[in-house]
Amino acid sequence: MKITDAVEALAALAQETRLAIFRLLIEAGPQGVSAGQIAATLELPAATLSFHVAHLKRAGLLEARQEGRFIYYSASFARMDNLIAFLTDNCCSGGAACLPKTAAAASLSKRKGRAESC
Repeated sequence: MKITDAVEALAALAQETRLAIFRLLIEAGPQGVSAGQIAATLELPAATLSFHVAHLKRAGLLEARQEGRFIYYSASFARMDNLIAFLTDNCCSGGAACLPKTAAAASLSKRKGRAESC
């Protein structure tokens, strides 16, 4: 991942509503959540949701799919994985000891392997 891509993704997440949307989509998994359900869960007007979703899409952090009249959004897990790998690359000279929570989620080598296959 290029540093400019990391900056764009981090800037998109550096806003309370966008971070809440992204975390909701992470929790939902690859199947995603309909726009209406996101708006209802986070108590957002449709126009506000649309504005923030567009920002997250530009940063490559979410994907959209149309099913009939509904749009479903899901987190881009590959982009998130690449961002985490970028942020933690060579941490403590490549060791996972300084990041126990990250190491518990997945080892650095596993994250790097998945990022390369995405």
